Amino acid sequence: MDYRPLLYVIGVLLAILALSMTIPLLADLAVGNEDWKTFFFCQIFTAFFGGILILTNAGQGFQLNVRQAFLLTAFSWIALSLFAAAPFAMSNLNMSLTDSVFEAVSGITTTGSTVIKGLDTAPPGILLWRAILQWLGGIGIIVMALSVLPFLKVGGMQLFKTESSENEKALPRATQLAASIGLIYLGLTIICMLCYQMAGLSSFNAWAHAMTTIATGGFSTFDASFSNFDTVWVEIVAIVFMLMGGLPFILYVKALKGNWKALFRDSQVKTFLKIVAFAVISMTIYLIAQDREDFAKALRRASFNVVSVITGTGYTNGDYGAWGGFAVSLVFFLMVIGGCAGSTTCGIKVFRFQVLYAVAITQLKELLHPHGVFMPHYNGKALPKGVATSVMSFFFVYILCFAALAVSLSFIGLDFMTAMSGAITSISNVGPGLGDIIGPTGTFQPLPDSAKWLMCIGMVLGRLELFTILVLFIPHFWRK
Repeated sequence: MDYRPLLYVIGVLLAILALSMTIPLLADLAVGNEDWKTFFFCQIFTAFFGGILILTNAGQGFQLNVRQAFLLTAFSWIALSLFAAAPFAMSNLNMSLTDSVFEAVSGITTTGSTVIKGLDTAPPGILLWRAILQWLGGIGIIVMALSVLPFLKVGGMQLFKTESSENEKALPRATQLAASIGLIYLGLTIICMLCYQMAGLSSFNAWAHAMTTIATGGFSTFDASFSNFDTVWVEIVAIVFMLMGGLPFILYVKALKGNWKALFRDSQVKTFLKIVAFAVISMTIYLIAQDREDFAKALRRASFNVVSVITGTGYTNGDYGAWGGFAVSLVFFLMVIGGCAGSTTCGIKVFRFQVLYAVAITQLKELLHPHGVFMPHYNGKALPKGVATSVMSFFFVYILCFAALAVSLSFIGLDFMTAMSGAITSISNVGPGLGDIIGPTGTFQPLPDSAKWLMCIGMVLGRLELFTILVLFIPHFWRK
């Protein structure tokens, strides 16, 4: 296998990561925080390795085959996570290696789980670095979902083939797609930041939260997350842009080219919004019935937390873990569902539930009419060959990985709620879990190091759609 194109691309990504360190470096320098030296050293260190990979592997062709694409996807995210952990490990926060890697992986995978306590007084450089990691991870997962995963036919993603994945020349076309998506992504981030400012946030908090809102990452600059603001307009801005981050970005490209109807006709978008509406209404009625809130406050709490959980953002404005059994159960299943394919969101994704539903309906029709010929459909078209099998395989592997992770966390010594919610929030890249320790008002810091490493594996597995990592452990993959 020719590794040179892979190393070249990883080098470019490391160079981008090093360049991104300029922002937190300048932020710490502006306030006189000594961590600017940490970011400067990490920037030089990361740029050095990135530069070596670029210079020693430049001039190679970029027509990736399937095996190279799998390796590039897996190793690029792992390499970025490890280099991104350096500023945490070397900062004045005195974070251990385990905590540093956990925070970096949580950031780059847009999970939003954190081990840092005292965010309210943390240096601005670290706060911005966390936001930047999620912002970069958000654009990375969009490009991967629209160009690489359809090319690899992972988990039914071949449904979303674009011109960037019709043949094996994946990388050059992926670059063209990334340019269009990147401009839209940046534009939405700027608009979100301006809206936060108009809602009353400072420029610093507006920028930091805009990056993590569009990326549906959920890192905040305060321990209390959005409870710190307790402002209706700030929460409305968050809800709107979390939903926008949860929709397929390829539809935004089509909309800007004049096809606005595509955004509203897409069956995945309509189903996603219906699920959100149903969950918000159910949660609102439940909160009112439990005499916890009046209608206005119940609707506000339900809307914010439902949208935050289903998009995998992980912001909170209250401890939904203490709202009762129905709220906890609903939140748990919303974590599993996730948003739309081609967005920055997490989870199984809505389209896979649609495919599974279409296959089940077809199966029922065949039982009623044994001699009839029925085809499952998605978005008004017959499902391509192999999609149904890919989706069902993804469901099976998702459940298997979740079960293995949950049992492993229980074996380490975590209680049932912490182990179950820790497994699901990791593999679905949601952020906070459930229970007293890792719930909406807690952090992952008290967990043993072994649990944190297991969750890091779960976060990477979930972000890269499981098969992209698991295929590397098949001996046949490495044979000629």
